[in-house]
Amino acid sequence: MASAKLTPLGIAVLELLHEKPMHPYEMAQLMRERYVDTRVNVKAGSLYHTVERLHRSGFVEVVDTQRDGRRPERTVYGMTQSGLDEFNQRGRELLGDVIKEYPAFLSGLAVIDELGREASLLELEHRVTRLRAGVAADQAVLDHLAGDGTPEIYWLDWRYQCDHRKFELEWTERLLEDLQSGRIPFHDSDKETHLTLITKEDDDERKTS
Repeated sequence: MASAKLTPLGIAVLELLHEKPMHPYEMAQLMRERYVDTRVNVKAGSLYHTVERLHRSGFVEVVDTQRDGRRPERTVYGMTQSGLDEFNQRGRELLGDVIKEYPAFLSGLAVIDELGREASLLELEHRVTRLRAGVAADQAVLDHLAGDGTPEIYWLDWRYQCDHRKFELEWTERLLEDLQSGRIPFHDSDKETHLTLITKEDDDERKTS
């Protein structure tokens, strides 16, 4: 059963503590350098809150305190055996389980006809422009990672996200072309259309046929 204790940010913290004990400020720096914020919502406040929660849960422990001049004292955390066990269990679930997700884009696609041709095409054009910029930025990061000798196994998550964005760009470009050309026509609001509800029985029959 999936753990309710380890959030994506909690996983990211324990991932860093695999390397060595560190304080939250160092964690935040490494997360920025390693583009962890592309897969996890990383904010300073939430990071410190997550570390505190991991500490209360017994997944991390204080191993040292450091003071640099007049700066506030920094608490260094290390991972406990309990944290390692929980990390391994949750990591296996994340890697092996197929979980139903609900991307916001799907809801946008569902209302294209209601928005109408002009608004829908305009927003899809905007989306394509943003995706192209994202793909170009992704490639720059990939080139950097490949060039600095970082082992590929450490940026598989980034490679997956880049490939996913490329797919979304190509799919959206095809959709835009289909709508612009009329291959996928917009519904004529003056004509009545009867939509048939697909029941669970219909869906089961389709899957077994």
